[in-house]
Amino acid sequence: MTAYAIGHIRPETMNEDILRYIEEIQSTMDPFEGSFLVHGRQVEVMEGTWPGTVVLIGFPDIERARGWYASEAYQALIPLRADHIAGDIILVDGVPTDYDASKTAANLREAAGL
Repeated sequence: MTAYAIGHIRPETMNEDILRYIEEIQSTMDPFEGSFLVHGRQVEVMEGTWPGTVVLIGFPDIERARGWYASEAYQALIPLRADHIAGDIILVDGVPTDYDASKTAANLREAAGL
């Protein structure tokens, strides 16, 4: 099942460390079959607030997403970003291709006794 690394990034002023991070990140993802689905695009806020941009990276599964994040190569790059850009990074499993939200609602309804 596809898994995702999601970054909510609030960039500061561009500098050499950030540029190096951007230049080198793909090579850290390649061994784990990671690919950018969204990278640094501005969001269109429909509800609430969302300062900054979003990054979405897809991986074949959560194990490879975790492996990428924990890898020596990526860990070495993190300070280049984290020292200059505020943000939140999460890993999350996707849903199967046959996912049906109404079944989830029925299970939640039953569990809650509603």
